[in-house]
Amino acid sequence: MRLHLLARAAQPLGLMVMGHLHRADDAGGPCSTVLLGTGPGFWPVFTAAPEYRDGRPDPVDRWSKRVLGALARRFDAGCDFPSDGPPYPPFIAWALASGRFAQSPVGMLVHDRAGLMISLRGALHLRPALPPPPAPSRRFDPCAPCPAPCTRACPVGALGAGAGYDLARCHGYLDREGAQSCMMQGCAARLACPLSRGAGRVAAQSALHMKAFHPA
Repeated sequence: MRLHLLARAAQPLGLMVMGHLHRADDAGGPCSTVLLGTGPGFWPVFTAAPEYRDGRPDPVDRWSKRVLGALARRFDAGCDFPSDGPPYPPFIAWALASGRFAQSPVGMLVHDRAGLMISLRGALHLRPALPPPPAPSRRFDPCAPCPAPCTRACPVGALGAGAGYDLARCHGYLDREGAQSCMMQGCAARLACPLSRGAGRVAAQSALHMKAFHPA
């Protein structure tokens, strides 16, 4: 029930529960970690926030700490953020342990609803723990039956099946004038994932993330 209440409280903030897991906390006690990420309603909420308009660095991270910090206090929960560190919280391990994420052929995590358009904004740690999520009948792997358009979508082949991510090639391409589609619409490989449509990501949000990834 608390998970349902948390999901309902997160929705008007533009966030969605992307997974949860039952684990031992740092003291060895039972804890439920709930992963929260941006949902289809995120962009209008964020662009109305002071962090979007104040011109200071890292607006999304600052918004996340303010909004999720308040949500954590409301649910008497601990909270971690991907930007905390080093050392950084193990968000990738938590995501995979939740059963709702998998490793994609291009190396990025893929989510059962948001595809490759994942933007995890924080994790709330609830005590006492929620009932553990039911064990899936089989491992979540949406890429097995997929023809993997993500591996062919990158215009310079910086992402390909089994080849790893060529960061230098990606940044080199983004410096070119012809890279405006990636900079303004978002990473072509991420967009090619059929599940990415479920993220409800608008181009302006992708452009903001791309500018943070590849500043001019």
